Amino acid sequence: MPLEDDFSDIMKKARSGLKLSVGDLARLTGLPGADITALERGDQLHDRAELLAITAALGLRLSSLEAIVLNKWIPRPLPLMPGIETVQGEINGYAVKGYVIHDAGEAVLVDTAYNAEMMLEILEARRLHLVGICLTHGHADHAEGIQQILNRWPVPVYLGPADLGLLHWKPSERQLARPDHGGTIRVGKLEIRCLATPGHTAGGICYRVEMPWGPVTFVGDTLFAGSIGRSNPAQLYQTHLESVQRHVMTLPPDCLLLPGHGPGTTVQEELEHNPFYTTQ
Repeated sequence: MPLEDDFSDIMKKARSGLKLSVGDLARLTGLPGADITALERGDQLHDRAELLAITAALGLRLSSLEAIVLNKWIPRPLPLMPGIETVQGEINGYAVKGYVIHDAGEAVLVDTAYNAEMMLEILEARRLHLVGICLTHGHADHAEGIQQILNRWPVPVYLGPADLGLLHWKPSERQLARPDHGGTIRVGKLEIRCLATPGHTAGGICYRVEMPWGPVTFVGDTLFAGSIGRSNPAQLYQTHLESVQRHVMTLPPDCLLLPGHGPGTTVQEELEHNPFYTTQ
């Protein structure tokens, strides 16, 4: 699976997060504004010097972008993940993923993948008892369809309170549950730990679980393989970087990272290849 973001996406996210105009970036890099615009539209870099100037101005890691842009890096394929089902969905042609975590006949959903029907089909086919819906954030591609699922399974919905206003349809107060940082959710014999990771949205949450075969964290749009989600609003950019630095990159190196878009990855892969990560 190709990366969710190419160089143009990474460049736009960093520039927007730093609140720089195209003209600002042109002045910082010495490159013509027309060249900056062309790169953000997907044109190819002219040379390594151009890449060096842009990464320095945007505070991105050069070695990571060289791996992505020049060497066409993609993360290694993930191993089989018993107890985790990946659900594919799409909204207006834009692919999105959600997940079903299950153990001992119980299940928790992580996001809806804009595909509530498939979520319900998996629960039915595997004869699983749903005990909760964990939303990484409130955007429609990750949360739409909760009403359909709740009609069948009236379970708690875990969502960062700051994201409640993003939902098109809101559960009742009785159904909403606050996923406090460090709090836990039980599913079968498994314990899911909540990690507050604001940045992509103000109420962003990642969910970490120790599967019998190894650690996994569901990162939503907090992080993509080789990138991050767009900070909404841009004022959250520094908060977003801090969330990634403090709560994702400090997880065990072998921890699988399952995002809402693009391929899965690992902490080790991102420590080596994510241009938004800095050791400073």
